[in-house]
Amino acid sequence: MRRRTTVVLVVVVAALAAGCQRPAPRPTPSATPTGPRAPADIVDLATVDPGVRTDIRYAGAHNFVGRPIDGYPEPLCLLTRRAAAALHRVQAAALARGRGLKVYDCYRPQRAANEFVAWAKRPQEQQMKAEFYPDVPKDRLFADGYLGAPTAHSRGSTLDLTLVPVPTPAQPGYAPGQPLLPCTAPAGRRFADDSVDMGTGFDCFDPRAHTAAAGLTDTARRNRALLKELMTAQGFENYPREWWHYRYVDEPYPDTWFDFPVARSALR
Repeated sequence: MRRRTTVVLVVVVAALAAGCQRPAPRPTPSATPTGPRAPADIVDLATVDPGVRTDIRYAGAHNFVGRPIDGYPEPLCLLTRRAAAALHRVQAAALARGRGLKVYDCYRPQRAANEFVAWAKRPQEQQMKAEFYPDVPKDRLFADGYLGAPTAHSRGSTLDLTLVPVPTPAQPGYAPGQPLLPCTAPAGRRFADDSVDMGTGFDCFDPRAHTAAAGLTDTARRNRALLKELMTAQGFENYPREWWHYRYVDEPYPDTWFDFPVARSALR
């Protein structure tokens, strides 16, 4: 009888001790991928400004890899609400100048950046070289700063974009396997994007895509300058090696790389 009483007391004491333990602290933001759901302040740009056109290249096959990229089940532009609101102001200013905005990529899951790293390590996969990096060896793309991992895109306040004329002409669709045209070719001899002439195509891994590259036509130089003027006025900063790449400087997650998918189901 005495032995049973002792056992019961031990169990009760253990249960009380477990109940008094503090819950595990929540992890703080860090430079690691986080969860399958987006924070509450990540939004679909279309809900903030439906007038901004989208051509989300990594959700389809027309990109430097040549297939849809992991983490892009839907062709959406997801951004922090702060960056989306600033982009809405850029769109208003662009329309006042007879131009509009078109985005190619916005938030990018960490898994997509990981896929780019894995792709870069497979030298035999170069089916899109003739368009996207015709004059740069594939093994130089990371070293020369055209690709990076982790990327600011995974923090939710960085995007790739261009200017389009208003009204905007229809853009021909891309069919996998169609003849590739070098992104460095003059306008009219590269992929028929509905963008204004920026001097190269999007995701053109080449020195001519540097924002201040020499040898641009006057038209391309003016268009790049206008995009930079409009974006800078609303708090965005350009990456000098890519005329299309802008980061919202006052980003709310400067040290967090997210990994939720580009999908409406990931939004809260």
